[in-house]
Amino acid sequence: MADAPCQVWSWDITKLRGPGKGVWYSLYVLIDIYSRYVPGYLVAPTQDSELAEALIADAINRSVSIPRVVHADRGSSMTSRTVAELLAELGITRTHSRPKTSNDNPYSEAQFKTLKYCPDFPERFGSIQHARTFADEFFTAYNHEHRHSGIGLHTPASVRFGTAEQIRDQRAATLTAAYAAHPERFARRPTPPEIPLVAWINEPATTIQTT
Repeated sequence: MADAPCQVWSWDITKLRGPGKGVWYSLYVLIDIYSRYVPGYLVAPTQDSELAEALIADAINRSVSIPRVVHADRGSSMTSRTVAELLAELGITRTHSRPKTSNDNPYSEAQFKTLKYCPDFPERFGSIQHARTFADEFFTAYNHEHRHSGIGLHTPASVRFGTAEQIRDQRAATLTAAYAAHPERFARRPTPPEIPLVAWINEPATTIQTT
């Protein structure tokens, strides 16, 4: 569970179709589950635990604080000794999805869906440089322009860097002014959506005690 940015990161690797049959590139992506901000990504020819370790190390070095948990599924790079030793050295807890349970890594899976369903996503990438250029453009827009429904229609960067509450106050003032000017246009007094207080990998079931 995370109740602020940079507490829990999730990461995964997805395949990108290359220029010819049997040619695939590997896209590694880290995501902060509270803000949905992507602190690091990498397009490589293959999956490799040393590349994964380097990506995570670089993202942590550039972050203003160190996450306390890094979550992933049970792929070979995710469970590798190389990554495990890095996280252990930094005092970061490493967690993994349950075997054969794809929805235990929901933030990474949802982010990959957003990527692959965007209008500009190509059927194939002409080269690894094409894939890298596309990733650079996509993740810049994803972090700084994409209004995410799961975080109150803010951008991940706004939540990550602490400007979301100020923006929400500005939205509230605009809605209040619109309601005051034309109350007949609204079924009820409008308010901007809230940012959820917490984000979970797996929210525990609520236990109801009876007497």
